Amino acid sequence: MAAYFIVQSTISDEARYQKYREAVVPLMARFGAKIIVRGAQVEALEGTARGRRMVIFEFPSMDAIHAFWKFAGLCPREEDQRGSRYA
Repeated sequence: MAAYFIVQSTISDEARYQKYREAVVPLMARFGAKIIVRGAQVEALEGTARGRRMVIFEFPSMDAIHAFWKFAGLCPREEDQRGSRYA
């Protein structure tokens, strides 16, 4: 069954974020992920949306998400994340 990995981020350094994204998105694809939502307008029906970017990845299963997350070669290394803050 499909599983979803949701990322909300505030980008403070666009160049660093692009470099990080270029490394991580292909890695996620190796685990079967595909982007299904990117840069969509977020509207909070209750509370606040905080204006952060949102990306939703679909993986084939929760096991695939866990395998991706635990993969030894996985960023996010601290120096790569300095251009972004993730929630």
